[in-house]
Amino acid sequence: MPIKYWEYEDAPLKEKLKDPNVKEVAKIYFENETKAYRFARALYEVKKKGQLRLKDCNPELPLATWKRYLDFGVTVGILKHEGGMYEFTDRYSKPLKNISTYIKAWIDNGKDEDLAIMFATAKTGRQQKRGGRRIQEAEEQQEQTQA
Repeated sequence: MPIKYWEYEDAPLKEKLKDPNVKEVAKIYFENETKAYRFARALYEVKKKGQLRLKDCNPELPLATWKRYLDFGVTVGILKHEGGMYEFTDRYSKPLKNISTYIKAWIDNGKDEDLAIMFATAKTGRQQKRGGRRIQEAEEQQEQTQA
């Protein structure tokens, strides 16, 4: 995880705090555009709803993807997961103080953001199934083993 601390030192941070957005938050943790989009999508959903359950997630991405990125948010200390709900935490570790200041400014910023425009090159849909057995093939295989 290549966090660029110099971008969050005092002088650059003051400039960034003028217009906080979710893309900057996601780009802290992911250089890959698609991964950054999915993480930003998860954070944005939590921001809009305050608290988010997995069953309330948008069906445009699979639940496993939502869980992976929400749990990553818990791992890095942005989110907390208590009682089946994901929500933003208010406790940050000392080395990430300026990054947490930026994230807090973004949370407090009430501006709507269009993630499709921010992450124009990200793959936003579900992936095509790449392998595994088809249902009919699996049933035929099961019938052969029973006989």
